[in-house]
This record gives sequence, structure tokens and C-alpha cells, in this order.
Amino acid sequence: MVSDNRPLSPHLQIYRPQLTSVLSIAHRGAGIALGVGAAFFAWWLLAAASGPEAYGTAQVFFGSGPGLVVLAGFSFALFYHLCNGIRHLFWDAGMGLELDQAYRSGWTVIAAAVLLTVAAWAWALAG
Repeated sequence: MVSDNRPLSPHLQIYRPQLTSVLSIAHRGAGIALGVGAAFFAWWLLAAASGPEAYGTAQVFFGSGPGLVVLAGFSFALFYHLCNGIRHLFWDAGMGLELDQAYRSGWTVIAAAVLLTVAAWAWALAG
């Protein structure tokens, strides 16, 4: 095979991460986290259907430090995935595709996900 000394495309490590690429990767990660969270939710439902002892075990886990981290992570992933999905719907309609608009909507998605997570936990802990 003949080499023509053309430059190769740089590897991903060469590029500086940009907000749009980081949020795209985070959207996929949030989807995976929602799948893992759904498995925990199924465990909780099965424990509730299995009787008081199994349900008590699940409740102890979800009330512990690691369980609360799982619940908080799940709720943030849910709100982030929701908000970023709405952002993508606007993009699909051809709106917000300019670079400054994409960055503004990206930061809005992050802020909205954090605020919705905090509001949901404040509401849950108050009641």
C-alpha cells in the first residue's frame, strides 16, 4: 500500500472538550443511569410485593447513605435527561442551533436539572 504522507485525523485526546460534546456524552450517561435506576425501582417493587421482610431490607438500603446517593443520582439523571431531551426537540425543529444559543441552552439545561432535583428533594423531604 502506498503512503501519501497525508495527515491523519487527530485523536479525541487532542481536542478540548466543548460544552455541547460534554452534554451529549452526559445525555447518554444519564440514559444509562436511568436504566440502572429502573433496575433498583424494580427491586423495590418486587420487595414490596414479596412481603414485609424483603420490603424492610429495601427500605433500609434506600434510607442509607449509598441508597440516598443512588436516589439523588437517579433523580438528577431523570431531570437532566428530560431537560436535555426537550432541548433536542427544539433542535429537531431547527431552533437554537447557533453556537451562542446552543451554549446558552446547554447551561440552561444544567441549571434546570439542578434546580428541579433540589426542588424535588425539598418537596419529598418536607412531606
